[in-house]
Amino acid sequence: MDSTPAVDQDILSRLEIIEQQPLADRAAAYAALHDDLARRLESADRSE
Repeated sequence: MDSTPAVDQDILSRLEIIEQQPLADRAAAYAALHDDLARRLESADRSE
């Protein structure tokens, strides 16, 4: 049984997909992941 939280699994899956992309496409994919994570952090700050 995997004890990694679902959010972490989502991020790991997205990172695996990014790593399979051509090098030229990775920067945009990492930027999109960064933006998504920043939004999650901002919304978590407001909910506390």
